[in-house]
Amino acid sequence: MRIGVVTFPGSCDDRDARFAIASMGAHPVSLWHGDGDLEGVDAVVLPGGFSYGDYLRCGAIARFSPVMGAVAAFARSGGPVLGICNGFQVLCEAGLLPGALLRNAGLRFVCREVDVVVTSTASAWTSACVPGSPLTIPVKHGEGRYVHDDPAALEAAGQVVFRYAPGHNPNGSLADIAGVRNPAGNVVGLMPHPEHAVDPLLGPTGGRGLFESVLKMATSV
Repeated sequence: MRIGVVTFPGSCDDRDARFAIASMGAHPVSLWHGDGDLEGVDAVVLPGGFSYGDYLRCGAIARFSPVMGAVAAFARSGGPVLGICNGFQVLCEAGLLPGALLRNAGLRFVCREVDVVVTSTASAWTSACVPGSPLTIPVKHGEGRYVHDDPAALEAAGQVVFRYAPGHNPNGSLADIAGVRNPAGNVVGLMPHPEHAVDPLLGPTGGRGLFESVLKMATSV
């Protein structure tokens, strides 16, 4: 399986994402923000970082990059897309995911491991996870407070994919929401960094389930 990783000016976790993808047995493909071609990849990851220096709003400029037109078309066709941290912000700015990410409630950058709970396995990136299972994954962000005008409706539609476990909400996200999906389930965004949680020699391995899910989906087609 070929998984593309987009690099924007200011991305800093693109190499980590490619490493995680390779360690999970897939083939990482580097994609440049200025290109409108996804090179025939089977899935796309928008990685963490500080695209365009987080000017205006996080992800507000990156969503206009030429590659995002291709990502939007890929998503509309059912292609699996994962937005991690800044990638989540970009997907929300692009209208591919509901809601928005604002400054952390404490107005401070947070960097630590947190526990998140899988609340939906009806997505391309969580289908191999166990519902209700806790995953230990690191966060590192200053603008990760998720907001939505109707979180109850989002929950009722099954679009809440991850929640911070009790006592682990690092940013004041509404209803402890850590990640959401689009109605079709092929596009997922989350603030924690699963690419930093795949190698047992480096720390927790809570991120493996996301990559296992998309690989499982590819082999079942």
